[in-house]
Amino acid sequence: MDLATLIGLLGAAVLVSLAVALGTSPEVFINPTGLLLVVGGSFFVVMAKFTLTQFKFAFKAAARAFKFQLPNTQESIDELVELSKLSRKQGLLVLEGQDVNSPFLAKGLQMLADGFTAEMIQEMMGKERLLTLERNEAGGRVFSALGEVSPAMGMIGTLVGLVQMLANMDDPSMIGPAMAVALLTTLYGTMIANMIALPIADKLWLRMNQEAKMQQLWIDALLAIKGDRNPRVLEQMLTIYLPPERRSRDDDAGERGSEESA
Repeated sequence: MDLATLIGLLGAAVLVSLAVALGTSPEVFINPTGLLLVVGGSFFVVMAKFTLTQFKFAFKAAARAFKFQLPNTQESIDELVELSKLSRKQGLLVLEGQDVNSPFLAKGLQMLADGFTAEMIQEMMGKERLLTLERNEAGGRVFSALGEVSPAMGMIGTLVGLVQMLANMDDPSMIGPAMAVALLTTLYGTMIANMIALPIADKLWLRMNQEAKMQQLWIDALLAIKGDRNPRVLEQMLTIYLPPERRSRDDDAGERGSEESA
């Protein structure tokens, strides 16, 4: 569970709710006409921008903003180094059926065990990585579009409310409801965009980049194992995926270990 996403969205919702509760009656902020126009209109306009499959997948992908978690980079490097040592001692066939925490990595290990060439592994795993990127990108694009469309639908609702108000200036009882639609639709559109759609879209883009980087790490490791690289060399190759401060600390630890063993 990603606590940053959960706390951020809930915190914003609680603060807005408190601001409403501490002011006038909360019921005045509920307008079925405005909600229908902004929420329904935004969803239909966004649906028109994408295929039905992409639209449905986006809401399934939204769960990744809350509970998707990749393996720790350092732990994954350690795991790959151990697999490299194992394959050097017992051959690539030992990698078949190894218990790893990623279907992507498991597929690559199976290809090593099956005797695929390095070129075939790089080509097939690279395509798999690109297809994963495309699927994840679709979710981010849908929520980014929702973040753009909902304020516009709110503005449309505002114009509808103002037209209704101006058309009924001779009837004071109609001015209040029309003005409520005009103002509340803008509020609804802004809240949907800035408190839901855009934060989820940004988190999905972040998840996409993190997964792409991790998959590239796995591809590099698979090719190094196929090329029978020394496990120590493999470890040094993969440390580039760590943050610079972690990288230098790990290098210093490795140098100290070499001096002590000498």
